[in-house]
Amino acid sequence: MKNRSGLGVMMGLIGLVRPLILIMLAAIILGCIGNLFATFITVLGGYGLLNVTGINDDMSLSFIFTLIAIFAISRGILRYSEQACNHYIAFKLLARIRHEVFKALRRLAPAKLDGREKGNLIALITSDIELLEVFYAHTISPIMIAIITSIFMSIFIGRIYYVLGILALLFYIIVGAIIPIINGRIGKSAGEAYRREFGSLNSTLLDNLYGLDEILQYNVQDKRNKIMLDKTDKLEDTMRVLKYNENVQKNITDIAISLAGIIFVICNIYFVKNGTVTLDKAVISTIAIMSSFGPTAALSALSNNLTQTLACGNRVLNLLNEEPVTYENVNGKEYVDDDVICDMVDFVYDADSKILDKYTHTFTKNKIHGIFGKSGCGKSTLIKLMMRFYETQNGTINYGNNNVNDIKTKSLRKHVAYVTQETFLFNDTIENNIKVANNDATHEQVIEAAKKASIHDFIESLPNGYDTVTGEMGDGISGGEKQRIGLARAFLHNSELMLLDEPTSNIDSLNEGIILKSLREEKKDKTVILVSHRRSTMGICDDVAKM
Repeated sequence: MKNRSGLGVMMGLIGLVRPLILIMLAAIILGCIGNLFATFITVLGGYGLLNVTGINDDMSLSFIFTLIAIFAISRGILRYSEQACNHYIAFKLLARIRHEVFKALRRLAPAKLDGREKGNLIALITSDIELLEVFYAHTISPIMIAIITSIFMSIFIGRIYYVLGILALLFYIIVGAIIPIINGRIGKSAGEAYRREFGSLNSTLLDNLYGLDEILQYNVQDKRNKIMLDKTDKLEDTMRVLKYNENVQKNITDIAISLAGIIFVICNIYFVKNGTVTLDKAVISTIAIMSSFGPTAALSALSNNLTQTLACGNRVLNLLNEEPVTYENVNGKEYVDDDVICDMVDFVYDADSKILDKYTHTFTKNKIHGIFGKSGCGKSTLIKLMMRFYETQNGTINYGNNNVNDIKTKSLRKHVAYVTQETFLFNDTIENNIKVANNDATHEQVIEAAKKASIHDFIESLPNGYDTVTGEMGDGISGGEKQRIGLARAFLHNSELMLLDEPTSNIDSLNEGIILKSLREEKKDKTVILVSHRRSTMGICDDVAKM
């Protein structure tokens, strides 16, 4: 994972704003004018005070009060308009980022997601992206507003006396840049740790929810609770660090602003005594500096949340820029139904775990082939290589004369049915879950596929039959039934090659026998490659490859 600097993350996130740049410019202009109006309400009050005391009567009280009323009303309108623009940008961009994230997941799947923590992924898709709303709605334009208003006020004060203008600019930089940058660097590791720990807690919570039956059955509630409490405590400790940094920065910012006022008073007393600055100008410059820290102080406060926001942004940008293990082949050859030939195949997931070592075998067309071996020997990995979820390090997998890497990805997946060990069910009807394999299939074709998978009688026994909704994550369906629905999908797909990874591991022997009988009947015009650790399953195979 690339660990970008804060500036690098910000530039990456800002790059996504380009389609909405005009609205962003409008937000910045409206924000600048609104903040200057708010500042000059106080400055005009100073002019009113000087008028009443007879020190300065350049503007009449009626004119001053009229301007104050106009600025006050305009400030509210401008503030609303600025926030409306910023939130419009934020919500538009969040929708775009979600679209880009899911597009990236489609590009990376399935290899890059094989083994990724689901909790971390859910945290990224939901809370990480949601937190970017703070950046787009409350960070980009405030930064620009703080810079522009600080320059404007420095010039305004500098027109009174250039030394005061330079001094004002120095304090704006301290409050709006130096303090936030230092605090951001101090809190960066805590912000990144918080997002990691939040994702880890999500993963643990999902594990506990999905494994609730097992937790209760084996009476391990205390152990699972302790794991979750430990992660919660760790997350709270990190939050305390972030809150402590937030309080420290707030206090330092307040001290810096107060110090600016004190120094301005001291300098103005000195300049008035020397005759460099008149009393009325000294009063106005002091009021101006003290009333103009709003944008820079807000920017300083942003850096506390910005540490987490940038950590989220870094995670999102990493996903968007992540390169897939295998790229989709869009210009290759069409799939040709033929023998599947594995020749001297080597594969490793990482440097320390070699899964396949010069594996060689030919899976002849229109036969049932078994792949048999102990867990961890590479059976499932070989199937994934045939699907080109990964590419071999050495050796080749060919469909006839065509290397799998040279075949169009869509063509390969159109002609190959792959049943994994865990079948995912959508929160939809059973019929629609089966029709995932062929959305144009008729009801009769769905029934035929369900019969081959020995799931038809079970479906018919349900109150709503094929219209029964499986529930979220298929919770209303047992593991064996899910597996048979997965097999029904494979039969409905009606492809030339069926790759079945432990398709009957959760199924009783009676239903397994019906399914195996269906597979034997299918073999006349299909090639079936069946992975299993059960010797009984291998009984229907014409050829068994031991691993």
